[in-house]
Amino acid sequence: MSNVQRAVLIRDYGGAEITEIATIEKPIPESGQVLVRVRAAGINGIDWKVREGNVKRAFPLQLPIILGAEMAGVIEAVGPNTSRFRVGDRVMGAMGKLGAFAEFVVINEANLSPTPEALSDIHAAAIPVSAVAAWNSLHYAGPLYSGQKILIHGAAGGLGSYAVQYAKKAGAKVFATAGQADLNFVKSLGANEVINYHTQRFEDILQDIDLVLDYVGGEVLDLSWQVLATDGTVISTASPDILIRMPPNRRGLWFMNQPNPELLERLAIDVSNDALQFRIGDVVGFTDIPNAIERNRTVSGIGKVVADFSI
Repeated sequence: MSNVQRAVLIRDYGGAEITEIATIEKPIPESGQVLVRVRAAGINGIDWKVREGNVKRAFPLQLPIILGAEMAGVIEAVGPNTSRFRVGDRVMGAMGKLGAFAEFVVINEANLSPTPEALSDIHAAAIPVSAVAAWNSLHYAGPLYSGQKILIHGAAGGLGSYAVQYAKKAGAKVFATAGQADLNFVKSLGANEVINYHTQRFEDILQDIDLVLDYVGGEVLDLSWQVLATDGTVISTASPDILIRMPPNRRGLWFMNQPNPELLERLAIDVSNDALQFRIGDVVGFTDIPNAIERNRTVSGIGKVVADFSI
């Protein structure tokens, strides 16, 4: 068996041109780790944000770095002091850092969850970051309550589509922003009102919002302060500089997700049982990962883009 593998990495910060497919050594699992043959990996906004250096202060890394935050695959080997999984087990998980865009990865077995039998590897790879980050960011400011007014930006995306469903199930009144092509999809997730950001200004329509989930950043964050209730909160996963951009007498929090394998296992079962909806937007091959990262930056669309390592 070869001791080398392909990986998608960056050696410096910059644009699309710096993302490369390189040949590197296959890693060896150490104590508490397992070696996973990656079958599929999800494409996320964090990939291009790391590539461009946008989050290097909040998310310091040592370059070169392999991109990719979540994956699904099969256990290829186990290191010492491991007990949860055996060779051949199907697993899914968030890396807890980066490194998923490689044919083989080593990861702490504690970060992994078993892949439900009903889920393909393609579907399993789309869940670990979005489903868990949406849940955790939604609850980051405190417990949810029935009747709470929640605004979700980027509601058709990976995080937003889960957050709409979680908030609705909690009894909240859910407002969402989405593009024209995504309006019906977001409504089908349970949003009470979907605002078309192409033709409507949410800041002219909404007021007294208790919680804003900002999965977009930029001007969207800057305008969101206007719609907050006096004691409302903005949670942003897209703007690490939210505290600098926060007006006086407003509350904003920057959210960084952490792996939660127990929560992931529960949510993955809900997805496999159709208790949670989600969509795969596109499936690309391994060599198209650099292009898919750039498309994530420049093109909005319904559903998660997943790289299938078999094509």
